[in-house]
Amino acid sequence: MALPNHINEQKLTEVALALLWLGCHGEKESPRAWKSFDWDLMNLLHEKGHTSNPVGKAKSVHLSPEAAAKAAALFDKHFGSAT
Repeated sequence: MALPNHINEQKLTEVALALLWLGCHGEKESPRAWKSFDWDLMNLLHEKGHTSNPVGKAKSVHLSPEAAAKAAALFDKHFGSAT
């Protein structure tokens, strides 16, 4: 299924990055995240420079250091407890 045309790509990529952060593992500077989202969404994240290419046999993708920091901040923004 292709991504719908009427979506807000900015919001979608923010929430997807935040959720990828939840499943990150490996090196802190360049963690890996399970590529368990829709393929079109994973390709969108790659096109925006947030992840390594999702096409291949690997079950995870690398997040760039910038994307990892952004993902952590977005996770806190969208899912952190308000104090």
